Order: sequence, then C-alpha cells, then structure tokens
Amino acid sequence: MTSTIERADGPPPRSRRLRWHWAYVLVPVVLAFAVFWVWALFFASKEAINKIDDRAWAARAEGICATAQANRLALADYREVEGDPAMLAERGALVDRSTDLVETMLDDVVAVEPTDEKGLAIVPQWEVDYRTYLADRRAFAETLRAGRDEPFRETALEGIPIGEKLATFAGDNEMPSCAPPIDLTN
Repeated sequence: MTSTIERADGPPPRSRRLRWHWAYVLVPVVLAFAVFWVWALFFASKEAINKIDDRAWAARAEGICATAQANRLALADYREVEGDPAMLAERGALVDRSTDLVETMLDDVVAVEPTDEKGLAIVPQWEVDYRTYLADRRAFAETLRAGRDEPFRETALEGIPIGEKLATFAGDNEMPSCAPPIDLTN
C-alpha cells in the first residue's frame, strides 16, 4: 500500500505553490497602481491644456457670449414639429436666426485678440472650429427647409464631435456661455 502523505521535507502542495507565484505578479501590479495614483493626485499638472493666460480676454468673451445666449434663448420655440413642411420651414428660419446670433457673438469675441502667446496660437483654431460648427447649423436649417426632419449632425474632428471640442475650450477658459448651443440636439 502506498502512502498519500507527503514528507515534511518534500515540495509544498501544488495549491500553495500556485498562490506563491501569483504573489510575484499581484504585488508589482498593486504597487504600480498605487504609484500611478500618487503621481496623478499629487504631482501631475492640473492646468487645463486649452487655458490661455489672458484672463481679461476670457472674461470679455464670457460677457459677450452670455448676452448672445440670453438673446438666443428668447427665440426658443418648444412646439412639436411632427413633419409638417410649413413648420419645418419655420423651424429652419428659426435655426438661421439663432445661428446669426451665435455668428455675431463669435465675430465680437474674436474682434479682439488675446495678448498671450498661447491664446494667439489656439484662439484662431477655436474660431475655425466654431465656424465649421456654424456651417453645420446652416446645413441643418437647409435640411429643415427642404422638408426633411432629420437629426442635427455636426462635424467630427479626429473622432470627436466639434461641439465637444468647442465646449472643452470654453470650459477650460471659464467661458461657459461660449460653449456651442445644444438647442438642436434631442
């Protein structure tokens, strides 16, 4: 008869050996995770990448945008359209009027350039992106006037909706009213 009892000086049971090998993998992973979070919370830069240094420019822009936003909200029409061609055409005209307000807002904001180097570099790109967004709104108004009740589609840049990119810039610069309006989304 053979004995199933292992000797005291023999190898440890298989389950104990496997647990020991997992420790070699698990401990470094946990340590790496902890080091990452210490770095992220205490040492990584908290500065927004799009934030410009000319705070007076940003404050001026926010004032212009807040006024335009209030004027645009005064145009709001909450009626259900339900595919009626006359109502779609009316809605297209309303989209054009509100887009005119946003375009005037943008013209007023960029009429004065920021004074810092970073602002001079990124505000023109923000303006180009905003003008693309405005063209998307104009195309949507044309779709409505053509009698097609389709969803608003905005341009995507590198897989990101252009409105999200514009809103990020506005948020990073403490200009929430300068974010693109979301009046055309469901």
